[in-house]
Amino acid sequence: MALPLEKPTLAALKGSVRGTTFQPQDKGYDETRALYNGMIDKRPALIVRCADASDVINTVNFARETGLDLAVRGGGHNGAGLGSCNDGVVADLSAMRNVRVDPDSRTVRVEGGATWGDVDHAAHAFGLAVPTGIVSTTGVAGLTLGGGHGYLARKYGLTCDNLLEADVVLADGSFATANEKELSDLFWALRGGGGNFGAVTSFKFRAHPVHTVIGGPMLWDLDDAETILRYFDAFMDSASDDAYGWFGFLVVPPAPAFPEQLHLKNLCGIVWCHFGAQEEADKTLVAFRSKAKPVFEHVGPIPLPALNSLFDPLFPPGLQWYWKGDFTRSLTDNAIALHMKYGKTVPTVQSTMHFYPINGAPNRIGRQETAFSYREAKYSTVFVGVDPDPAKAGMIRKWARDYWQELHSHSLGGGYVNFMGEDEGQDRVRATYRDNYDRLARIKAKYDPANLFHVNQNIRPAA
Repeated sequence: MALPLEKPTLAALKGSVRGTTFQPQDKGYDETRALYNGMIDKRPALIVRCADASDVINTVNFARETGLDLAVRGGGHNGAGLGSCNDGVVADLSAMRNVRVDPDSRTVRVEGGATWGDVDHAAHAFGLAVPTGIVSTTGVAGLTLGGGHGYLARKYGLTCDNLLEADVVLADGSFATANEKELSDLFWALRGGGGNFGAVTSFKFRAHPVHTVIGGPMLWDLDDAETILRYFDAFMDSASDDAYGWFGFLVVPPAPAFPEQLHLKNLCGIVWCHFGAQEEADKTLVAFRSKAKPVFEHVGPIPLPALNSLFDPLFPPGLQWYWKGDFTRSLTDNAIALHMKYGKTVPTVQSTMHFYPINGAPNRIGRQETAFSYREAKYSTVFVGVDPDPAKAGMIRKWARDYWQELHSHSLGGGYVNFMGEDEGQDRVRATYRDNYDRLARIKAKYDPANLFHVNQNIRPAA
């Protein structure tokens, strides 16, 4: 769909924004519209690379007034491609990446287009960190609005648990600040409810004293995978909040960091992040080594930003992605048997399955205190097929989907909203929010009654 330049509303928009606009005929359009997930190809009619909150307001107003679909793109890492749309308008916040740290109050103010690498870099200089994911190129906005879990989750909670305030452009074009005292209903919804309620132009987070951790990977042969998985599961039941590790099945990359004899071999592993003293971390590592000897390990003192960017080179933009997720409370014998079955068949170097522990601090918050519902979950599990070759898209999609389908009955019924695909449907969205859904739908009706912000895992406004 073309938007003629002579159209008054478009001319007015171009005259009102400080950022850059891109239409299909413009130089740089294809590079700007490209998505992190190379499996998804969308052609918006207009992209506005916003320079500030004013640009976001003008773009939201333009989309509403023209009746065009509106997508909001933050850090641009959405696996389902929901930071864009066909024939509509994209409010692209990726140029808005400023991070400001207040070391006295231990707070961090972050613009809506920043990535976690930006936050890690700024906060680390002050010996601080905000709970993040496991890849530094992940966008702050998407991770936070979906809940957010990663290396700091067991000790300091989900990312959304550390959100203190958000500046939001609402569907009517107004600018609002939401926190515990102002627009508290909106603030509740933003903590896990996704991009349904507006375009967040900045976040204010609580930060924590984190600088160097004991972290890195330990890998085992698949013959030892069941032993390690069972011990890992039991360990996480009573582990100190200082101990974090995620378990996964993987194919070893043919990279210099790994011994050549392990290249392209299917293994299992745990990537550790321990906040305690070296002696405390050693007790954990020794216990796991005693269960089965690792074939590779590289665990030691590491700055948190280095750990959080360890896997960035493995996942550059433009790969083919297909993923699904579920929350899990326990690992039954049948579930473990299925994991062993699929763990042996990880199809490509970037494909994997991860158990992310979200017990500890996240479990100590009530399931209705934020929009994020699965407070009783022990793991957030992801089944992901990834490869650079489009010819393998069908194969990696089938592997991830089959894996998820066989394990789904062993889950709590819903999954992490950031691990959902583009086509999962309303039943799946409802299962993600459970008894919080109706409250979210009422808040949606209050702030976005016409569902302008619907290019997301959509919560429909209550009638």
